[in-house]
Amino acid sequence: MAMASSVKVILGSTAFAIFWILAVFPAVPCLPIGRTAGSLLGAMLMVLFQVISPDQAYAAIDLPILGLLFGTMVVSVYLERADMFKYLGKFLSWKSRGAKDLLCRICLVSATSSALFTNDTSCVVLTEFVLKMTRQHNLTPHPFLLALASSSNIGSSATPIGNPQNLVIAVLSKITFGDFLINILPAMLVGVFVNALILLCMFWRLLSFIKDEEDVTAEFVAIEDFNFHLFSPATLSHLTSLNSQEWNTPLESLSMQGSPIVNGNIQIEAVRNRVSSNEINSVLRSPLNSERNSNASKDVLAEGYSQKKEETAPSKLVPMTDGYALSEQLSEGKEKLATVWKRKLWKSGVYLVTVGMLISLLMGLNMSWTAITAALALVVLDFTDAGPCLEKVSYSLLIFFCGMFITVDGFNKTGIPSSLWDLVEPYAKIDHAGGIAVLALVILVLSNLASNVPTVLLLGGHVAASAAAISAADEKKSWLILAWVSTVAGNLSLLGSAANLIVCEQARRAPHFGYTLSFWNHLKFGVPSTLIVTAIGLTLIR
Repeated sequence: MAMASSVKVILGSTAFAIFWILAVFPAVPCLPIGRTAGSLLGAMLMVLFQVISPDQAYAAIDLPILGLLFGTMVVSVYLERADMFKYLGKFLSWKSRGAKDLLCRICLVSATSSALFTNDTSCVVLTEFVLKMTRQHNLTPHPFLLALASSSNIGSSATPIGNPQNLVIAVLSKITFGDFLINILPAMLVGVFVNALILLCMFWRLLSFIKDEEDVTAEFVAIEDFNFHLFSPATLSHLTSLNSQEWNTPLESLSMQGSPIVNGNIQIEAVRNRVSSNEINSVLRSPLNSERNSNASKDVLAEGYSQKKEETAPSKLVPMTDGYALSEQLSEGKEKLATVWKRKLWKSGVYLVTVGMLISLLMGLNMSWTAITAALALVVLDFTDAGPCLEKVSYSLLIFFCGMFITVDGFNKTGIPSSLWDLVEPYAKIDHAGGIAVLALVILVLSNLASNVPTVLLLGGHVAASAAAISAADEKKSWLILAWVSTVAGNLSLLGSAANLIVCEQARRAPHFGYTLSFWNHLKFGVPSTLIVTAIGLTLIR
């Protein structure tokens, strides 16, 4: 494409520069309006400066990409309501065998969930789980947060719905979901494995270090701790270890309880201070006098009987002669049971719809309409007002994409990207290893300077056209290389990917578990990991 007039080049470059600054630094002091408003400002300036016409601006908005993005976000919201991510979080703690095992599990879970539910969503819901697990095991969160962010980025490269830039590439290249998955999956699997090895090598000593003090909450909250709304701050009960002397008072108070039989009605006093069986056994084995041990043993048995009665009996004890009250409580129990079964059936329906969506995508059906259909099926299946769920959709992200489409299209019409590509193209042919290396380096640098989605929009057409001149297979390979490198490039620095920023902010703001992941600490790991994983993955893409 020939260069536009000097006036259009200057004005178009100014509009794009404003968009870039606000996209990379949304809180810039001179204009702290954020990324979304920055993209709209760039789009408006492109039209206002007459770099593109209003009709061209509307035509630049890619509706299939927006539809696919909207559909996947809605599906993710309903999967969150169906406790999908809670189960993934439970897997992190299930029979964990130490710090290294936990780190490998985080890499596996985050990569898998990102490939299916987008990397941003996975990072939002898994960050606090990771912080909880590290707190329970008295581990430093640093390597585990790096594992979450980096593995999410690598895992998201495997599917078109894994991240926004893959959505753009899948729509522009018309590569089917199945072809995309088959060609990227080997690189993704090896990349996650290599990334985990790098983390283990860099933090082996830290992961092998065991603190002297252990958090006794690890056993008690391993299961209950995950029963909360995933996008809300969770609380953790802080318990302290009690020595045998501290247990004397509650045991003595238990031994002084009155007879459990009063006026012929069986009433068992609920034990106020509940303790675990292991701690009680340790107390009973301590050198106390035999009378106290005997009384304590009886009271513990009474406590177990009381708990069993509470599980099987209604919440309020009523005389057997009061038939009306008993029937009312039985009716309430039946209603609660029916609610539980309805909840289970609904969750099963959500999982079936999601599986059906993935199967449809693998069959090569239109990705945008498949995602939208699945989203609407979940809305109908819920059979309630969809407003609260639809409010969780990131409409600001959709608006950001609209403004970005217009801004990038205007910048392309200035002719600057074409001129720059003409200088690089002779050295970036993908029919030899040197050309692939040059192309990967260009994508890597631009993805960290201009962000990965604008990089794909700026380079995608030029890279594909250059490769198409060689062969049709090379054209497809060029799109896959663009998808792989632009995604893994997000691991280079903290600012390279939205997933990195999400993990950083979620960790910093988490109540009781706050941890700050600094830019330099991330860079020390990000540079070697990105270069090694990118290079290995390029050899596996065919």
